[in-house]
Amino acid sequence: MIRVTSVLATLAMCSTLASAKGNGGGNGAGAGGGTTQVTAQPITHANIAVFRIEPLGIEPELVARLDSLFRLELERLEKAPLPSKRDVDKAIASDAGLRACSGETDCLAALAKKLGVKQIISGNVGALGDSYVINLKLIDDTGAEVRRIAQPLSGSPDELIEAVRVAAYGLVAPEQLKGSIAILSDVSGAAISLDGKAIGKTPLKGPITNLDVGKHQLKISAQGYTDFLSDVEVHFQKTSQVIVNLIVAKDTGPAPIVKVPLRQHPVPWYSSTWGYVGIGVGAIALGVIVGLAFAPDGVVNCERNPAACGL
Repeated sequence: MIRVTSVLATLAMCSTLASAKGNGGGNGAGAGGGTTQVTAQPITHANIAVFRIEPLGIEPELVARLDSLFRLELERLEKAPLPSKRDVDKAIASDAGLRACSGETDCLAALAKKLGVKQIISGNVGALGDSYVINLKLIDDTGAEVRRIAQPLSGSPDELIEAVRVAAYGLVAPEQLKGSIAILSDVSGAAISLDGKAIGKTPLKGPITNLDVGKHQLKISAQGYTDFLSDVEVHFQKTSQVIVNLIVAKDTGPAPIVKVPLRQHPVPWYSSTWGYVGIGVGAIALGVIVGLAFAPDGVVNCERNPAACGL
């Protein structure tokens, strides 16, 4: 309840200020004390009207304030006053076929013709959890639906007011829903890209303008620094400021040493351990054989060598 009261108070103040600006001027006293004659100008109105915005489960007073703010924004956009609620009610009362109209396309088209406008708006505002959503449709005097939107309304009173303004432009002039981004960077010469498109280098001469309302992906990169990546919200007729402090990239050190395995050559049999053992055994056997071959006979002939036999 406190939140609704705060929103109502803010909307009431904004409506009063906007009305005062629109009704400023008038007759005044001249320098000589006389009155200034003002020539009456024919009253003209915008080519658009608002049928009604219905409350769905929320306070009618809140919807009435939103309706007033919505009308004021449309008048600012159209640069002319809209047919008043009294004008709309009078046109409906004068036509039996319009008295039961509750926002159907056919009766809205007939009402638009009755009011002398080209387009007419109808919709509602309902609660969505802790926030609201405004549903609007734009119908022309032929019965064709021009556009339909569903705009969330949440946050602080200022955010709520901005959402109503966005709803007005989104319905009637979506091509004018634009904003800007200003970039401040501590590194000069950094490359800037937005939504994948190259913009330029820091520092830019001014904000990046004529951007669609909503989120945009910003990337800023410079040699020796880590890339800056961020989603930036662009607001209607406002400049979103982005302060970028690039971080020096960490030194990854020298390139890693890649060890290449040596090629394994086949080892000859005679240079292996078993080869050496085999050669040694063969050499010993050969020595034994040679020794036996050249050794003297073990049988002594006593007749030939009596001394050897002790004779």
